[in-house]
Amino acid sequence: MDALTALKERISANKFDPNRSLSAAEIKELVAYATEAPSAYNIQHWRFVAVTEADAKERLKSVAYNQQKVADAPVVFIILGDLQGYEKMPQIVAQTVAAGILPAEQGESWVKMAQSAYLNNPTLARDEAIRSGAMAAMALMIAAQAKGLVSGPMIGFDPEGVKREFHIPDRYVPVMLLPVGYAAPGNWPRKPRLSVDEVLAFGQGREF
Repeated sequence: MDALTALKERISANKFDPNRSLSAAEIKELVAYATEAPSAYNIQHWRFVAVTEADAKERLKSVAYNQQKVADAPVVFIILGDLQGYEKMPQIVAQTVAAGILPAEQGESWVKMAQSAYLNNPTLARDEAIRSGAMAAMALMIAAQAKGLVSGPMIGFDPEGVKREFHIPDRYVPVMLLPVGYAAPGNWPRKPRLSVDEVLAFGQGREF
């Protein structure tokens, strides 16, 4: 399935087949596609916790308003954004320089710019962590769709409860939960979208 078809056919699934599983290799492949998403300075703020065991999914379900899809999907990703992602900039830039993409001097300036942008600006750090995590989640959803799977992004959960149950440090913000698996009967078809003319303006903003 090509990317445009995946975009057009993707649904937010609520019904997953609990009898079909995904292997660790398949889960890693989905995350590999997710990491192709863009991020500011290439910081790659996204982190993923793959919840696959039945008891762990029950714990996650308990802090996600007991939504059954959390228990039924073979994997539920906890998508996290790293509020201190800029700390990896020296490593990230070193790889970029080694790949011949950036000269070393420009790489050093990138590190300084990124660290100064986020270090004393927690609002920007949080915004960027959520923004990057969301883009990675979208990439994962499209990859899942292309591979014949369904997904269902969730904001219906207790972020502090998720952090508590899964021992997630405070440097990470839960962006969303993302069940992924095989569809079971009963999912709604794709819902209508607003028209392009209702959401697009050329050249300047307006009352949409």
